[in-house]
Amino acid sequence: MAMRASKVQPIKTEAIGSLKTQINANKDFIFAEYRGLTVEQISALRKQLREKNAQFHVVKNNFARIAFEELGFPKDVEPVLLGPTGVAFTKGEANEVAKVLVDFAREVPSLKVKGGLIDKAFMDAKSIEAFSRLPSRNVLISMFMAGLKSPIQKLVYTLVAYQEKRAAEGGASTAGIASTAGGASTAGDVAESAPVAEAASPAGDSPASEAAQA
Repeated sequence: MAMRASKVQPIKTEAIGSLKTQINANKDFIFAEYRGLTVEQISALRKQLREKNAQFHVVKNNFARIAFEELGFPKDVEPVLLGPTGVAFTKGEANEVAKVLVDFAREVPSLKVKGGLIDKAFMDAKSIEAFSRLPSRNVLISMFMAGLKSPIQKLVYTLVAYQEKRAAEGGASTAGIASTAGGASTAGDVAESAPVAEAASPAGDSPASEAAQA
């Protein structure tokens, strides 16, 4: 009996160690009861989860409890580690994985979402369902960028319109200055030509002086 126990202990230690390695390789975990699912249904669920960068594995509750506890996860997870337990090990967007599980459970009631560990915080089944309805991180970033882009576009359009207005006003002002300068120059030319004409006809050569001499 003692020999058998000594063999079991290393196997148990190895299994827990392997599970801890798997936990460390992922960031979030969603627990579900799979009792009553057919092989085909589990395969279909796993396929959908793989598309969201997650994997669904059946775990031994006692091993999972020890592994999560030794890695510093909250003990709140212990109540969900009862009965047949499958874990969606998640590397991608956890809310998208939660949505796959929640939607699948609606279609196949044999699957029951128990809860999850998201960012090392425990969420019960209702919280996971609410979490599944949130937009993904990528969608939120896109929404945020779109919100930033709109005011920037408005600012650009305003600046361009202002520059075009200033350019138009500058052109009209330049034309007015040129016109005024041209008019002043013409008047000046006429004024200057009068004395020149007078100087070109000396007083002695005029018809009036010729008559006086006669």
